[in-house]
Amino acid sequence: MTWEELARLPEEIAAQIELWDGRVVWLRRGPAEHQEFTNLIWSGLRRCAREHMSGDPEQCWRVHTETNVFFGRSGKSDFVTPDFLVHRCLQRPYQDVRAEDVLLVGEVLSPSNTQTDMDDKKARYAKAGIPWYWEVALQQATSAIETVRAYALETSHGPLPAGAHPLHRANYLLAGKWSPKSSDAIEFAFPYPIRIPWSELEF
Repeated sequence: MTWEELARLPEEIAAQIELWDGRVVWLRRGPAEHQEFTNLIWSGLRRCAREHMSGDPEQCWRVHTETNVFFGRSGKSDFVTPDFLVHRCLQRPYQDVRAEDVLLVGEVLSPSNTQTDMDDKKARYAKAGIPWYWEVALQQATSAIETVRAYALETSHGPLPAGAHPLHRANYLLAGKWSPKSSDAIEFAFPYPIRIPWSELEF
């Protein structure tokens, strides 16, 4: 399917689709907790971005939820829709967000997400060169966050035995992990100084 064909579909259907090199991938909508925690993470990241920009006007970032990220410098038939993302400020209003402008993408995991789904999506983010990837895991028994993990992009690998080759040329390595039981807040230095107290992430 092309972007033009997707645009002709009813909005309620088109909003549930990602295009992976023209292949239709259906998005699985999670429970209310999924949307709530997506918005809470967005709010915390946005607050931190604005605080840092106020002290350094030369820096400019935007934080969004459920915004299409297009791969490649042109065309729109290859894109994903992360739950939340941080990108550099763009030159024009209403400009498409390209992967080369994105600094961080994140996914809030729902019971409907399979490990294969997330591995495939993470591999696409890595292949596009997005430096940081976050995963937010929710508790099963209560409406709360279990853990937040931050991954850093790795574009090289160590020596391998003769004949062995990595499945993906770029991958993510765990760079940070937080939970309400082990920390007072999510604290991380990239792509800008981030501190989100758990009190801001309550359902």
